[in-house]
Amino acid sequence: MDALDLARWQFAITTVYHFLFVPITIGMSAVVAGFHTAWLRTRNPEWLRLAKFFGKLFTINFALGLVTGIVQEFQFGMNWSAYSRFVGDIFGAPLAFEALLAFFMESTFLGLWIFGWGRIPEKLHVMCIWLVHIGTVLSAYFILAANSFMQNPVGFSYDATKNRAVLTDFVAVLMNKVQLVTFPHVVAAAYMTGGAMVMGVALWKLMKGRVAEDRNMYRKGARVGAWVTLVASVAILITGDVQGKIMTEVQPMKMAAAEALYETEQPASFSAFTIGSLDGSQEKFAVTVPRVLSFLATGDFNGKVEGINDLRRELPAAIAEKNKEYGIPAEYISPSSYVPNIPGSYWSFRFMMGLGFFAMGAAALVLWVTRKGATPTSKWVLWVAVLAPFSPVFANSFGWIFTEIGRQPWLVYGVMTTQTGLSTAASVTEVAISLTVYTLLYAVLAVIEVKLYLDYIKKGAEPFEEPKQLADDDQLAFAY
Repeated sequence: MDALDLARWQFAITTVYHFLFVPITIGMSAVVAGFHTAWLRTRNPEWLRLAKFFGKLFTINFALGLVTGIVQEFQFGMNWSAYSRFVGDIFGAPLAFEALLAFFMESTFLGLWIFGWGRIPEKLHVMCIWLVHIGTVLSAYFILAANSFMQNPVGFSYDATKNRAVLTDFVAVLMNKVQLVTFPHVVAAAYMTGGAMVMGVALWKLMKGRVAEDRNMYRKGARVGAWVTLVASVAILITGDVQGKIMTEVQPMKMAAAEALYETEQPASFSAFTIGSLDGSQEKFAVTVPRVLSFLATGDFNGKVEGINDLRRELPAAIAEKNKEYGIPAEYISPSSYVPNIPGSYWSFRFMMGLGFFAMGAAALVLWVTRKGATPTSKWVLWVAVLAPFSPVFANSFGWIFTEIGRQPWLVYGVMTTQTGLSTAASVTEVAISLTVYTLLYAVLAVIEVKLYLDYIKKGAEPFEEPKQLADDDQLAFAY
């Protein structure tokens, strides 16, 4: 492997690992805020116990997600300094807003929520956890705005004197049409993840918990998590459909790669399962659904979907024509191939959908087996409790992988190839060392996360204690 391959592996490992924490943080913060609000409105002790129990799991995830996210910032300067110099003016603006506004908001109000039990008025206290959730959503918006610029660059011009892109319209970057369809899809996926996490843990405690009096509380938690997962699943289907059409318009090669569609078809079939050659260029066996790909790509069951071979011939001229208005040097827009990794794009797209449908089905099942106060006892339901939280987590990861693989060979679509964004000073040895260090560090963090989660899940929700007004030197009501 050369430095480019290693740098890409490092970015993939660190980004996918960090993204395991992000949807859990967004989704669980909303569910915990809902539990806390339910207690404030009903004074039912079970809601407060659920809020504190899942609040601790949320806090663990938030802390470890924060540590893994810091590495992302270092990477841009370490391995991708050419990219940072070229589009730093544009890419850095939403990242700065994320750090200064959204992350500041999340951290501040999370601290107030953790240490505010009995110290601040109840309504202000519950508002703190809602503001934490709003901060996580805002954080997602700014991060996705930066990524959407890489998928569909807008709001910039090329400065030939400085040899870099400069920001001309920040609002255009924030209102990028790719951003406007990606953001609701990602947030809905985060709600599904948070809901599934609460559903799985509560279902496990319901079935395996030793305290009979707690079963009604965990049943409530499992059903709330299941409803959140199910409603979010429907939102994902709707937003994903819209996103697919915009993706086809902006990056037609990505849609062709998602289907491994080499020849243009009208109408085009969607393949649910395909066995092909190792490079994905030849189909051996496939299970297809007629006209569905046409609808996913164009909104018309008879729509035309361009194949990889036609796009390979058309894209060089189309991208060169578009770049005439920018005047970007040819070295940035001349990839050796316009085709991404086909097997990777095809299967990551299907794993994303398949795991999402599993979570959706699991939520419907949990609602059924816990109806009318029932406590399920079957071992296969117990396996649902174990697998359900992981399915949307990995569905998110495969969605992220598909988004990034399908954009290749572009770092910024049509403006800068991945190869030209690599740091010129990064040697193979240096990238290999940092890749090894980060991978080992992340493995240690994974062990810590799992250990803390298992310990707190085993302990379960603490007994109810009415929050009381505390003096400054009283013991904290919510601390580790």
